[in-house]
Amino acid sequence: MIKNIEKIKKELEEKLSEKRYKHSIGTMKMAQKLAQKYGENEEEAMLTGLVHDIGKEMSLEESMDYVKQNNIILDEIEQENPALLHAKIGANIAKEKYKFTEKMQNAIKYHTTGNPEMDTLAKIIYIADKTEENRTFEGVEEIRKLANENLENAMLEMLNLDIQKNIKKGRILHTDSILIRNKILKEINNQ
Repeated sequence: MIKNIEKIKKELEEKLSEKRYKHSIGTMKMAQKLAQKYGENEEEAMLTGLVHDIGKEMSLEESMDYVKQNNIILDEIEQENPALLHAKIGANIAKEKYKFTEKMQNAIKYHTTGNPEMDTLAKIIYIADKTEENRTFEGVEEIRKLANENLENAMLEMLNLDIQKNIKKGRILHTDSILIRNKILKEINNQ
């Protein structure tokens, strides 16, 4: 059903830039580590982490064509911010080309903005994407440490950093980021 990891790695190495490919491998490794820690299927996590950015390097024109040809529904914020399109495009490619499960597709779909419907695999991919070994932003070591202790706390801290970064850059915030942050914060406060 699912092509093996080595075959997909080869395909991605030919398709993606060296930097994006290294990031995908790093995300795959971190996803495996977190899946092991949080009791998720390691192979699914690895495959999802590996493929999560498959649509990232498409041009705007290619992205818009792909969205139209595959009837991908965009919300208002995605229509205004094409950088977000790669998540839904990647989820669709994962479905059509690799026959990924819906759970794996959702993890890819939610890896950029988050989503209040995120399950453990989706949270693992979100954190793996942000904290893989090639990431060097201020605060990444703290998020890595948190991810190894408590996935919810790592999610909250990473969402806070992402939201602050987007505010500083004058970007529109995706409502899904705010909704998942609020949901996690409520869950932590109710413990």
